[in-house]
Formats: sequence, C-alpha cells, structure tokens
Amino acid sequence: MADPQSNARLRADAGVPTSGVIHVRTRLTADFTVISNALAQRRGSAVTVGVAAYISSLPDGTCVSIAALCEHFDEGEILISRALRELEAAGYLERRRERTPTGQVRTRTYFYDVPGGEPDPDPDGPPRPPKPRRLCKQTAAATSAPASGTSRDMAETPVQAEGKMEESAEPQAQAEEEPVPLADADPRAVAVLAGLRRVDPRLVLSEREAARLAPAVTRWLGAGLLPTQITDHLTTRLPADLLVRPVGILAYRLKDTPLTTPAPGSTENPERPAVLIMRNCDGCDRGFRSAGHSHCRDCRTRDQLPATG
Repeated sequence: MADPQSNARLRADAGVPTSGVIHVRTRLTADFTVISNALAQRRGSAVTVGVAAYISSLPDGTCVSIAALCEHFDEGEILISRALRELEAAGYLERRRERTPTGQVRTRTYFYDVPGGEPDPDPDGPPRPPKPRRLCKQTAAATSAPASGTSRDMAETPVQAEGKMEESAEPQAQAEEEPVPLADADPRAVAVLAGLRRVDPRLVLSEREAARLAPAVTRWLGAGLLPTQITDHLTTRLPADLLVRPVGILAYRLKDTPLTTPAPGSTENPERPAVLIMRNCDGCDRGFRSAGHSHCRDCRTRDQLPATG
C-alpha cells in the first residue's frame, strides 16, 4: 500500500482525433499524381478542382479540349468551360496561340502545378514552353561550343535538334532585317498602320512595331495597292481571341509582296476590224456591206452561174 494510487481518468491519446476524417495512408510507388494543397483545398467549385486534378494526372500531349473533358466527366460543356476559365484566371492553366514552322496557328495548353512557376530542368523530358530568344547568348554559344560536346549533340532528340535549328535561323533573319527608325519610314505606310486601330481596336502598335512593319507596307504601296486594300488585307478574318501582340500576324500577312500593277499603256489592245460601209445592190436594191462590190453576194453568184436551156 506504499505505492500512490490515483482515481483520475486516463488522458486520451492525442494522436487520434476524436472527430472528423481519419486518413488511412497507403504508400504509393506508381500511378499517382502530386497535387499542391493550394489546388486540392481550393475554395469554390468542386468541378474546378476535379478538372484540375484530372488534367494533372494526364501525360503530356493528351487532348484537354472541352469536348474531350466532357467525354470523361458527366458534367456538360457549360460547367467544364467555366472550370477551365477559373483555372486560367487563377494561373494554373494557360492557353497560347503559337505558330508552327508551316505557318499554321494552333492553341497550346500549359498546366502549372504552381501558378507562375518555372518548369524543372529535365533534359530527357519534353521541351520547355517557348521563351523570348536573345541574340547575344545564342551567337556566343554557337561560337564557343567545345569540340567535346559532339557526342552530346548527337544524343539529343529530334525535337531539340529542330528547336536549335529554328533558334539559329531566326537570329540570322532578324539580323538581316533591321527595323529602320520611325522618323525615316514612309509617312504613308505609318498612316496605314496607325489607322488599323480604327477598324479593329486590338491592332494597337507601338513605335518600334510600326517601324518594323513600315518597309513591308511601303513595298505593298509601291506595288500599286491602295491603303484601303492593305487595310482590308490586314484586318480580315483575324482570330476572335487574339492573345498575342498583333505584330506577328501582321508581319506574316505582309511577308509576300504582291505583283506590281501593270502600267495602263503597257498592254497592247487588239486592233478592231474596220467597219465596212453600207450600200445598196445595183441588181436587187438589197442593203449590204462591201468594200468595193456594187452587187450583193446573191447577185454575184447568180451572174456566175452558167446559162441553161
């Protein structure tokens, strides 16, 4: 009886909650996706969180259009499109219009685990989203590349090799076509470019962009086209959702110079046949056209027939 005894109740185990959800954890080693708590616990629509989790679990290159998502979920196009807009407004989803090497414009979808985050460097993975290229770095890397990197270049994927060829070709084109100062540009071309915003308010150009496009517009004016024709060519059938600066689309439409309008006196008009005078036949008094005959064709034919009887 020397040991102290206590009638107090034992304290509950602090590790087990008395209410709420209790997780049964299972360690996954394959077929799982890591999602941030900021996205999984996002307040708002459960459809938005579900669409985000589904897109995060898909491999790169999978179609995530509204029609493809409607085939997977039971919700309709309205809820799916609303969820995509909410993800795009929050910074998780980004849809860009990019031009392919063949000149076609396609929409590319990028999904971020963290809004505004940069992708981790992964040499074996897919290429990074395109970024603005700098001429100085590319030329320095091309001239100072060591000879020991030949094996590494041979081991690159075809997509990376094609991307490097495009990057090396673009600086050369930019170096060849230096934009002239806006003060030295053709005033007529600058007036055409400045007037585009009156037709489409989205076509607002800076001074640098106008100086870049002015030489091409000058060539079109020199080919004999009117400013209204150039304006119609640049503003017709533009994309409904113009997500990028319009200078790229305008430069592509002005890339090929049209044929020069022929001079008014350069084409030779064919000579019109002379109109013969109208006269009456001396034999039958019929009216006919002739250069010098006094009888019509029927009278001349009848006179040439041999007499019978």
